[in-house]
Amino acid sequence: MPSPLGPLPLSRSTVDRDGVSRGREALFDELLSDETTRVLPLWQGRVLTTDDSGLDAALLTLFRTDEVTSALTRVYLGRTLEAAAEEPAGTPVILTVLTDAAAAELEPDETKWRGLRDLATRLSDRDAGLVTESVAVANWHASHTHCPRCGTPTVVELGGWMRRCFVDNNEVFPRTDPAVIMRVLDDEDRILLGSNALWETNRWSLLAGFVEAGESFESAVLREVEEESGVIVADPVYLGSQPWPFPASVMIGMEARAVPGRTELRPDGEEILALRWFSREEIWRERDDILLPGGSSIAHAIVRDWYGGPLDEPPVPRSDAA
Repeated sequence: MPSPLGPLPLSRSTVDRDGVSRGREALFDELLSDETTRVLPLWQGRVLTTDDSGLDAALLTLFRTDEVTSALTRVYLGRTLEAAAEEPAGTPVILTVLTDAAAAELEPDETKWRGLRDLATRLSDRDAGLVTESVAVANWHASHTHCPRCGTPTVVELGGWMRRCFVDNNEVFPRTDPAVIMRVLDDEDRILLGSNALWETNRWSLLAGFVEAGESFESAVLREVEEESGVIVADPVYLGSQPWPFPASVMIGMEARAVPGRTELRPDGEEILALRWFSREEIWRERDDILLPGGSSIAHAIVRDWYGGPLDEPPVPRSDAA
């Protein structure tokens, strides 16, 4: 069933991850000797792109295997399912995580290395999928260099998708931390937004929080909303999801309705410093004074879906408001 939020920037992908090939012992030897293989270099979570028409689009720059020869870590990302400028569909792609020295040799101008948050809405489905996959798995490798049981350094196997402890043979696979992000509405169809202690005072977004051990998404919604705002909600429903590899999350978009009479706002004072119910008209009227979630985030899509259109346009009058 399609998400009501539409295609989310970091949920797009036209890449076959080709998991069946990961177990081949000579996989990287085969790929590195194949002239059709392309390399995606990643440095400090950033990639190289060729801009198209300045602000509207960016094309991910992939390299031949002889152009990027050193790596901290290599990961087989899979095969592309759509053609790009110089790569036909079916092109095998290897992620190569670079050292500072290797990155400077490949492209010394640091401003040309671009982060996923900035690029997300400008990349094609193919490129968005490749970069999101790369950032996520590279972050996992950086934080799992040692066995969680005994502390022994781990070795990389399965095309970069598993690390093994050679002392106790423990296998460690990439993990993703689920977090719920909530569109809370009251009986006037206003949306609840909060201001985080780490943000500017005029930045507002949806409430969100990690799913705890042994907890369902729905239970996490009820708990997080009450903890952060004091509001009691009921009947949470699923809206959509998007990976958020900063460093290792997937955001599960949910909607819940505030229970009438239980809508008094009590920010926790630690994580959330301010809370407010916004109508669509207030969002538009105060557009020059408040900062809302950026276009790469699922929060932006959830707010926009409630608003009924682009946030830089006046709201369309609604006849179906609760």
